[in-house]
Parts: sequence; structure tokens; C-alpha cells
Amino acid sequence: MFSQFTTIWSLMRGQRLRYGLALGCLVFVTVLNYGVPLVGSTTIDYAVAGKEVGPTTPFLIAMLLRLLGGAEHLRAHLWLAPVAMVLFAASSGLFSYLKGWQASLASDGIARRLKDQLYDHLNHLPSRYHDRADTGDLVQRCTSDVETVRQFLAAQVMDIGNAFLLAATALPLLLSLSVPMALVSFALIGPITIYAYIYFRQVKHVFKEVAEAEGALTAVIQENLTGIRVVRAFARQDFERAKFAAPNTRYRDRNLHLMRLMAWYWSISDLVALSQLGLTLLVGAHWIASGRITVGLLFAFLSYLGIMLWPVRQMGRILTDLGKTSVALTRIREILSVPRESEPVAPPLLLAAPLSGRLAVRDLHFHHSAGEPTATGRGALNGLSFDIRPGETLAILGPSGAGKSTLMHLLLRLYDYTEGSIQFDGRELTSLPRAWVRAQIGVVMQEPFLFSKTLRDNLRLGRGDAPDEEIEAAARAASIHDTILTFAEGYSTLIGERGITLSGGQRQRVAIARAVLKRPPILILDDALSAIDAETESLVLNALRERRGHATTLVIAHRLSTLAQADRVIVLDHGRIIQTGTHAELSSQEGLYRRLWQIQTSVEADFKNELKPA
Repeated sequence: MFSQFTTIWSLMRGQRLRYGLALGCLVFVTVLNYGVPLVGSTTIDYAVAGKEVGPTTPFLIAMLLRLLGGAEHLRAHLWLAPVAMVLFAASSGLFSYLKGWQASLASDGIARRLKDQLYDHLNHLPSRYHDRADTGDLVQRCTSDVETVRQFLAAQVMDIGNAFLLAATALPLLLSLSVPMALVSFALIGPITIYAYIYFRQVKHVFKEVAEAEGALTAVIQENLTGIRVVRAFARQDFERAKFAAPNTRYRDRNLHLMRLMAWYWSISDLVALSQLGLTLLVGAHWIASGRITVGLLFAFLSYLGIMLWPVRQMGRILTDLGKTSVALTRIREILSVPRESEPVAPPLLLAAPLSGRLAVRDLHFHHSAGEPTATGRGALNGLSFDIRPGETLAILGPSGAGKSTLMHLLLRLYDYTEGSIQFDGRELTSLPRAWVRAQIGVVMQEPFLFSKTLRDNLRLGRGDAPDEEIEAAARAASIHDTILTFAEGYSTLIGERGITLSGGQRQRVAIARAVLKRPPILILDDALSAIDAETESLVLNALRERRGHATTLVIAHRLSTLAQADRVIVLDHGRIIQTGTHAELSSQEGLYRRLWQIQTSVEADFKNELKPA
């Protein structure tokens, strides 16, 4: 438990002054709350019952009587007692508001900083981590778990302070009034506290189970909503509902188990608390009858017990929430403890030199499973070597799984190779900062991702300061400008999540325009024309051909018509280069390229013949 308080203390960094102010207000609240029963007890004994002030009169009562003008004055002006009690209560309410305000400001500031930290950290984690991570669970940790921490810091931290203050002030105060009565009043406080601690130890693991079940439930919902079109296309609604039922039932069962445990705690703590009040009342009544204490003193003790018992009972809830917060903090720390992508420090002069676009790949090996041997011939890339001249267009062809997209990921430093070499203008890729490398590359991925923003904002992703004229020029190069003008809002059209309101071909052309607008020294098109019809593909290729020489271009595709105009073509199979040359050279040689060319051209010819009128 101590480690959890240490973690919470570290989270309060930057907000400790606010918590200090809140704690100061809490002190005033505690003192003022104790003042109300003291006024009532003093009025009953010394103004109504006529008890005389003497040497045995408790110091606090004697001081209060002096503030109220003495016992005789109070007896003649009884209205002073309710006025004093109202003033005490009103002042307590004011300080309670200030305490809550400061604690809320502090907790909201901490939650905001924690969310910013998590979001930034997730954006800098290695691709291998995101390959394994569950998106729904990550969302759960960044939202629900942070909210759990925020609620604890906003309320329960102050409740802990309140409980300690009450314990620190109540015992001396009650002992000063009556030692025997104080011992009776505290008889069952210890058992309640011990029970609360035992309950906390038992219920802590249940909170972890509930949080994990909720994370799994969120993951199923997120996956279903992301693929809602596929679900509907295959009429899988009933299957998805059945799949959702299992994690939903698991979450319900674990939550009900937690609720049962909490119900047991509140029931037993209520019984003990009421027993404490009953014991104090019975013993107090007996001692009043025997003349050992006064009615006012019993009133004070019962009032103070009423003030104390609720925070003591709350300790169980506080400890329970501490367990829940402990689980949330553990899940948050699991993310923050993952090391970020390593960033080499390159000399400024090295980074300032403009990149010409010359690439050199030497004996490159890569395996997607970290720790696996990469030079066994069974990896994604197995001894790849080639060169690209500045401004050259290199086409890459190969069957699925040949290593084409893996090569693109390595060039972007989404993954790092451990054997071989990739050099940009003679500079080793792994010695260059990732952000700088990615700034030099414009890329269109197999599945282009568009954000739920305007088309203009999506196009400006790589160059936020690009003027409208250049945006339109890039859109024309991608053959999407005329299509955009048909939209009601033009470039200000808001597209849906993941660009869902656009067709597949439109999304690809927007992604191409986005990459062209970036004006990078290196341009990578990873099967970027697969969803575009042949006529539009020809227009895009012609526009890109006119830009030849502006950037070193790598074109990855399965459609050979996309590759025919490249300066050079390399053919991959099982992570190795099996053929290299121009389109004319490869189409005249025996090998994979020629077989694919013959298959595609014959299919196209047959298709055209079928379309001819009989």
C-alpha cells in the first residue's frame, strides 16, 4: 500500500500547492464541524440545566462560554446558540466548497497531464508493440483508467485527509471531555478499521478482473464498429451479437461479484456503526441516571460519533477505491514502462544536408518475430541488395509475402533491421532520427488512412503550411481535383472516419495527392493504384511521369501496367531478388515477370473480346 501512496504523491507533482490549500480548508472544515455539537452540549448543560462553571469544566467549554458572554448571558439570550451553530455550519460549508474546488482543479490538471503523456507515449512506441496491442484495451487504459485515477485524486485523497484529521483531533477532544465516555465511544472503531483493511486486501484482485473484462468488452465493440460494413455485407449481425454476449456476460458477472462484496461490507459496517451508537447511548443513559455524566455531554459524544463514524465507514470505500486506482495505475504504468523508439542523435550538419534520393541496400535481412535469427533464409527479407539513383523510378514486383511492404516499413524505420545496411546518400539509416527520415519520404500505403477532417486538412498532413494553389496542383497530379470540385463543399468537405464517405479509388488518389504535396526526396507507392480503374490509373501515371526526376520513386504493385514505365524493375520472391531489369528486358526473359505479364495481358485480351458486340 505504501508504494501506491508513493505513486500518488509523484502524480501530484505540479499540483501539490493546490492540494495544500485544499488540506488547509479541510482543517477549517473539521474544526468548524466539531464546533456545532460543542455549542449544543454547552447550551444544554450550562444554559438550560443550569450547571455551574467550575475547575472541572473542560477547557473548550469554558472558552466557548466566554465567547458567548458567560453562562448567565447565554441563559438570557438562548438565540445566540442557534445563531452560533448556523455560523459554524455555514463557514464549514464555505470551506468545504473551497476544498472541493481546489482538489478538483488539481485532479483535473493531473488527469489532463496523464492523458497527454499516455497519448504522446503511444505515438512514440515501436511498431512491434502496436502489432501485439489490443486497440480497445489501449483506449480503455487512456480513458476509463485515467478517469478512475482522477476521481480518486479529486475525492478520496481528501477523504483520506479528513479521516486522519478526525482521528487526530477527535480522540484528544473527547478525552478532554470525559475519559471513560471516550473509551466507550471508541470501543468498536478499531474493529471497523481492521475489517476495512481486510476487505481491501480481499477485493483488490476483483477490481483488476473487472477492469480487464471491461477492456476486453471495449475491444470487441471497437473492432465491430470499425468493421461494421463487413459485418453487414456478410450478414453477420447475429454472429457478432453472440460474440459480444460472451465478454459482456463476463463483465457483468465480475461486476456483480464486486457489488456483492461491497454489499457485504456496507451491511457489516452499518451493523458495527449502529452498534457503536447503541452502546454509547446505553452506557451514557446509565451514567446519566447515576449522575456520572450530564445530558449535554452525552449529546456531544453522540454528535461527535455521528461525525466520526461516517468517515470511518468510508475508509472501506476509500481502501476499495484505492485498490481500483492501484489497478488503474498499474495498467497505465504498463504502457509508460514500454521503451520508446530509440532516437539516435545525428550531427546538425548531417541533417541539414539536402537529401538527393540515392538509396543503397546491402545484404538486408529481417524477421518479423523479434529475437528470431534473420540470416536463416526464412525471414521476410533474406539478403536483399540493390541501388537506386537520385530521381530514378524503381518498380518492385512479387507475390504476396515476398517482402515488398516489409522493405517499405524498413525504409520508414517503422521497424529496424539488425543485419545488413540501408543508406540514404551514404548515411546509415539507423543512425538517422526517425522523424527526420520520415520527413524525407512521402508514402502511400496499401490501405490509405484518412482522418475525419476536411479534404484540405487531410491533404496538408505532410505540409501544414501548403498554399491552396499547391494543394490543387497535387490533387490534379493524382487525378482527384475534378472529383473534389463535384462535392458540395469542395476541398472543405468533411469526410467520415477513415475516409469512409469516399470510394476506395478516391481514398487512394487523395493519399497520392497528400504524398505528392509533401514534395519529398523519396516517394513510395505501395500498391497505391489497386483500387483505381485503368483509365484513371493512366492519368495518374502520366502525371507522375511528368514529375520524374523530382523524387526517387519506389512503386510497389501487382498490376504490371503500373510498373511498365519504371526505369527499372526488381522481382522479389521469399525476400530475395530473383530478377532485375527494364520492363522490355524482363518481359522477353523466362521467369516470373514474363509469366505474370503473359497472364495479365491474356486476361485483359479475353475480357476485351467478351465485351465486343456479337
